[in-house]
Amino acid sequence: MGTKQIKKVAAKTVKKAQAKGAEFERIAKKEFEKIKKQMDATAKKVEGFIKKNPEKASAISAGIGMTLGTIAGIMASGGGKKKKK
Repeated sequence: MGTKQIKKVAAKTVKKAQAKGAEFERIAKKEFEKIKKQMDATAKKVEGFIKKNPEKASAISAGIGMTLGTIAGIMASGGGKKKKK
């Protein structure tokens, strides 16, 4: 196989890869927009719930914060395991 043939095959392969990359990019953008719409709709529902039920929303937020804080504390302390000497 000569140098010209190798360059030709390489160029053809690069074009195919670029086409696939462009296709994946198009699909990713489409999926991103779909997820963004779903997230926006969910955010509106949450906002509505918070406006209708501020006490429940506060309690839920406090519970989530306490849980995450506890988990972070456990992880920071080494998972609750004491090291043996």
